[in-house]
Amino acid sequence: MDIRFGKLKIYCRLLAAVMMMVSAMILTSAQSQAGSGKVRIELYKAGFIVGVSGGKGTLQFGGKTYNLGVGGVSLGATIGASKAELIGTAENINQPSDIAGTYTAAQAGLAVAGGAKTAQLKNSKGVVLKLSGKQVGLEFSLDLSGLQISLK
Repeated sequence: MDIRFGKLKIYCRLLAAVMMMVSAMILTSAQSQAGSGKVRIELYKAGFIVGVSGGKGTLQFGGKTYNLGVGGVSLGATIGASKAELIGTAENINQPSDIAGTYTAAQAGLAVAGGAKTAQLKNSKGVVLKLSGKQVGLEFSLDLSGLQISLK
């Protein structure tokens, strides 16, 4: 009877090892399928203490161009008004709708009559936006921003 129990134990361990290997292959395959796209955003921002932003943009992904709506509210020390033109990449996208959502990042910046702006933002689906560009206007900000992007 001990021999049968020993063989059963070996089969269970072998089955567990096979299941772990299959799971690892599936997870690796799903991660490697995630792609990246090009993003262009035009963002207008104004505020005193509470800032409001809005704008538009595009996502180029899979050989197609998708229109984006951009908006958001920031809380903190925001004073002034500005316009930012940002370009960059959207990483970890499986499908165009993944770009939709609320993006967050802690940032501190200063733009007086024009300046460089960089941002790295992430949404709840794991999409990471890496953006850089010009900011024109007069704005001093030190805030925690929430940028909302929608697919039109």
